[in-house]
Amino acid sequence: MRLSRPLAVAPLLVAVAVTGCTTNQPPSGIVTVTATPPREPVTATPETSAPVSSTPSDPETTTAGAARKKLPNVVGINLQAAQDLLQERGFYLLDDQDATGRHRLQIYDRNWVVVRQTPASGRTVTTDTKVVLWAKKYGE
Repeated sequence: MRLSRPLAVAPLLVAVAVTGCTTNQPPSGIVTVTATPPREPVTATPETSAPVSSTPSDPETTTAGAARKKLPNVVGINLQAAQDLLQERGFYLLDDQDATGRHRLQIYDRNWVVVRQTPASGRTVTTDTKVVLWAKKYGE
């Protein structure tokens, strides 16, 4: 009779079966609770009597406290000088765009020249109007 051989293999199979059944889940009966901090209440702010601009580039509407100034012509000058001039005049909401349509970033502004601006120069707009400067690299 050879019964000793199957009995020697049986403990190995039981050990593999037990180690293969372990999981990383908590035992049943334990509940995991995650606490979320309470949100701060939202308070309403009083509205001002001045109308708020829904489109910043519209010269007919004004934002409370924004001055109205004539937009200087910056077409034909380098991008850095154009930004400096507009900021001297009180226009700080500036957006630079690649005029070639390749969506390049103007990393070194002195290498770019302004070829178009929006809104057009000469218009009287509020100083919080978004001014878009379309530029391309020198030599393009």
